[in-house]
Amino acid sequence: MVVSSLKLQELIQEIREAKTQAQEREVIQKECAHIRAAFRDGDPLHRHRQLAKLLYVHMLGYPAHFGQMECLKLIASPRFTDKRVGYLGAMLLLDERQDAHLLITNSIKNDLSQGIQAIQGLALCTLSTMGSAEMCRDLANEVEKLLLQPSPYVRKKAVLTAVHMIRKVPELSNLFLPPCAQLLRERHHGILLGTITLITELCERSPAALKHFRKVVPQLVHILRSLVTTGYSTEHSISGVSDPFLQVQILRLLRILGQNHEESSETMNDLLAQVATNTNTSRNAGSAVLFETVLTILDIRSAAGLRVLAVNILGRFLLNSDRNIRYVALMSLLRLVQSDHSAVQRHRPTVVDCLRDPDASLSRRALELSLALVNSSNVRAMTQELQGFLESCPPDLRATCASGILLAAERFAPSKRWHIDTILHVLTTAGAYVRDDAVANLTQLIGGAQELHAYSVRRLYSALAKDISQQPLVQVAAWCIGEYGDLLLEGSCEEAEPLQVEEEEVLALLERVLQSHMSLPATRGYALTALMKLSTRLRGDNNRIRQVVSIYGSCLDVELQQRAVEYNTLFRKYDHMRAAILEKMPLMERGGPQVDEKGKESEEEEAAPNPTEPQASKLLDLLDLLDGPSADAHHPPPLDPTPGGTLINLLDLPCAPPPPAPIPNLRVFEREGLQLNLSFVRPPGTPALLLITVTATNTSAGDVTHFICQAAVPKSFQLQLQAPSGDTVPAQGGLPMTQLLRILNPNKAPLRLKLRLTYNHFGQSVQEIFEVNNLPVETWQ
Repeated sequence: MVVSSLKLQELIQEIREAKTQAQEREVIQKECAHIRAAFRDGDPLHRHRQLAKLLYVHMLGYPAHFGQMECLKLIASPRFTDKRVGYLGAMLLLDERQDAHLLITNSIKNDLSQGIQAIQGLALCTLSTMGSAEMCRDLANEVEKLLLQPSPYVRKKAVLTAVHMIRKVPELSNLFLPPCAQLLRERHHGILLGTITLITELCERSPAALKHFRKVVPQLVHILRSLVTTGYSTEHSISGVSDPFLQVQILRLLRILGQNHEESSETMNDLLAQVATNTNTSRNAGSAVLFETVLTILDIRSAAGLRVLAVNILGRFLLNSDRNIRYVALMSLLRLVQSDHSAVQRHRPTVVDCLRDPDASLSRRALELSLALVNSSNVRAMTQELQGFLESCPPDLRATCASGILLAAERFAPSKRWHIDTILHVLTTAGAYVRDDAVANLTQLIGGAQELHAYSVRRLYSALAKDISQQPLVQVAAWCIGEYGDLLLEGSCEEAEPLQVEEEEVLALLERVLQSHMSLPATRGYALTALMKLSTRLRGDNNRIRQVVSIYGSCLDVELQQRAVEYNTLFRKYDHMRAAILEKMPLMERGGPQVDEKGKESEEEEAAPNPTEPQASKLLDLLDLLDGPSADAHHPPPLDPTPGGTLINLLDLPCAPPPPAPIPNLRVFEREGLQLNLSFVRPPGTPALLLITVTATNTSAGDVTHFICQAAVPKSFQLQLQAPSGDTVPAQGGLPMTQLLRILNPNKAPLRLKLRLTYNHFGQSVQEIFEVNNLPVETWQ
């Protein structure tokens, strides 16, 4: 018994009535078998019905590739019902990856040449949906002819097809330039909107087209002004805004045409001010037009008053109840803060209020903008707001907030005491989320502020007594107690609250840190060293300290064990030297330009020694330091002051080869404040080895996170990538991220390097791949 094939409506009903997925699969498999049989029989009258059912099956996610050739047969059919289903099937089942799509090129060309509008529309829709680069090149002339057809229906679809062709084949730009000027005079909404889109694509892809269309800026201004004042047509108005889609597209095109062009910007200034002041923002359509107006004002060379108006509009957006509008306002202000910092500062209270928004994406953008707004005049108020946010912010924002506060305090601190208090508050609140360099920076800051040593050690001791779970805080506190424990016990600090501390309490606290299961090995090392230093600063007996140190002589951690063994040896054999060895650490100088200048000066001094002091006396002083004072020391003869004698002595000395000249650094990447520099070193003992240090710095307002740098070299080289120093490049010139590349070049071939960078910046994922071919010759010769 032969079961007849189902109609499309019956198939849809049976699939919907299936109670399980297995029943649905059974129905579809049975019907697909009927469809295959019908295709094999070659019934021309009902082929389009079978393909329609197959397309419905394809829309449900089941395989339908066996219907591709049937699409071609239906497209070639003279009947409109066949062509309609055939073109729909081609759009759904064919794409550039299948070679079969090229077989319909001739059919589309024939249908475009016909005078039937419905068939021309089907062919144009299919071409604009799945047309490959080869099809676009073959059919570009036919589409260009249809741009000036009398039928608005065909012209609208031809314009949209031309947009697809430009995206696929930018070289076709010159072909579509002439018709655009005539199409701009159209009153048909669809044609005008498509023409604006086409001109936008042309300007983005061709500098010649950009120069050509700057002549039509007055015409575009006239069209937009008529839209704003008189309206276009009532059927295209949305929520009282006249044709917002066309307004947005015109504004986007004006933004492209006005960039870096004074004359075009002057032409559109008055119109932009009119749109910005007269657009109703009570509905979403008006907000979209106003936001596009703001972007246009900020991108062109607009007047200063107009830019202030744009920033004020973004400030009003921050008060909108719609979270999407507030989000785009925060993103726009974040991009604007570098160029118009003072204008954005006026909306600082509103930005700070957005920090408490329950939406995570909004609070993240508000945090980035708040950190970018911090300067020397508002650092106290902004830091207080950010510290309040840090106490209640979600865990995924704590690291960003803590790092931002530390960077802002380092750049704009009004006093050292305020700086120390701010870092201590961050360490107490979110110590587990701070960057690795926070401990070193704070110890360096405290060490350099001699007048605040007593204040700092008391504050840190009080914080440590309350909480020993924050590891960076514990490390800084242990270091400070070890260095300035004597000041902690004196009790003579006017700037801090009175605090009476006994020696036993200090030792008990450090022992509690050593025994805590929350303490990291590095933290225990800090505490052990602090105990050792306290042995020279406390007036009591050191037996308790010696017992604690001796316990860790058998610790499983190698670093702690080595420290404990060395400290025990110091107690037993070198007790007379212990006080001198454990003195307070000298002031550490921060790295920077000043240090570099001092280093250069010292090098100059070494290169030009004082002529009044003979070199022999310096050598004698060195021997005295090594051997100790001795009356029987044999002094070398003094150097002959005559030129001849000096030359003879120089010739007698072994001649060392001059050091190789340093290889100049190379900047290979720069985008939105992120810079990548390469520095090179070739070890003298291994000439075939090249060491490349990749240094990433960030001068923008937002941190660069999840930073990954990958490298590749030709097969004749050997490349080894060392682990990077981190995956975050801090904002505003913070600590750079470094990574070492070891390249072995045994053949001394010219070096080529390919780099791939992946990172997140301002909430966007970025991937850059580029090749470095301009490496210095010294890197491989």
